[in-house]
Amino acid sequence: MKKKILCAFVALAMVVGLGACSNSLQDSDPNGGSDNAGGDTLKIGVIQYAAHPSLDNCYEGIKQGLEESAYKGKYTIDFQNGQNSSENCDQYAKNMVAQNYDLIFAIATPAAISSYAAAKDKDIPVIFCAVSDPVEAGLAKSLEAGLETCNGTADILNLAEQLNLIIACQPDVKKIGVLYTTTEPNSLSHLKIFKELCSAKGIEVVEQGVSGSADIPQAAADLASKVDCINNFTDNNVVNSLSIVLEKANAAGIPVYGSEVEQVKNGCMASMSIDYVSLGKKTAEMGVKVLDGTKCSELPVAQISDVTPVVNTEVLAKFNITLPDAYKDAEKVTTSN
Repeated sequence: MKKKILCAFVALAMVVGLGACSNSLQDSDPNGGSDNAGGDTLKIGVIQYAAHPSLDNCYEGIKQGLEESAYKGKYTIDFQNGQNSSENCDQYAKNMVAQNYDLIFAIATPAAISSYAAAKDKDIPVIFCAVSDPVEAGLAKSLEAGLETCNGTADILNLAEQLNLIIACQPDVKKIGVLYTTTEPNSLSHLKIFKELCSAKGIEVVEQGVSGSADIPQAAADLASKVDCINNFTDNNVVNSLSIVLEKANAAGIPVYGSEVEQVKNGCMASMSIDYVSLGKKTAEMGVKVLDGTKCSELPVAQISDVTPVVNTEVLAKFNITLPDAYKDAEKVTTSN
């Protein structure tokens, strides 16, 4: 009887052990690298601050860029999603540094700050993606030069073109609402620029700051009641709660303008959009240069300068807005199901 119990216990332990092993592999991207035919395999970490479509597109672009490089078949990717938590990003970055990864890609500002803080004294390069103001965030000396072990790509929004789009769609606009996270450098930088642009055209920007996602429902409702429309930046906290912002705006009878195509597909009315897959590929290209031996400090921060107008035809119709002639060739989408 004792032997049967012992055997059962051993079998159970083996099952649990296998299960634990399986869980430890779930964070590794099975499509991150091709089979290595020989030689050392590079260990590449990717930390993405949150799961939403624009950041997902950045990661897709990074994977495409790496697979198109000379390192195809010579690397593995350890992908970690921070789930909108800087603390999670801190821990993932420390783990990657402790394991002496060859390079870390960091998608969005909080992930980049965590990664650089963990890696800066270990000579592990950090290549950031989708950081709107890397200088303000302490991730680059200037847009012309990165730090010794940190550089990447910036998604600096063309806010002048975005404002032109809003005015074309709503010629009588007087007040534009902006919901932003008070601790996100990108949003503070964008807000300053946007307020200057709007002031020059006699438009008031009504700003509403939040400290976290729990603040968004009430803040969005309050803001929507005071303005003619809401304009989104690339604020990760706000974009992560876009459905709530749209719900409050729809209840107030006003449209929301997005900062890229995925937001428009999810219910924003229009946007002058950056291609985040292309931004991810450009990020991968920079990472490849660094792996080849180029110092981060020798490269300028890379940017995607082209923007494309995108409109959601369903939302335009809902607000009885006719697509302006100047944007008749805009990319047209409908709300994603």
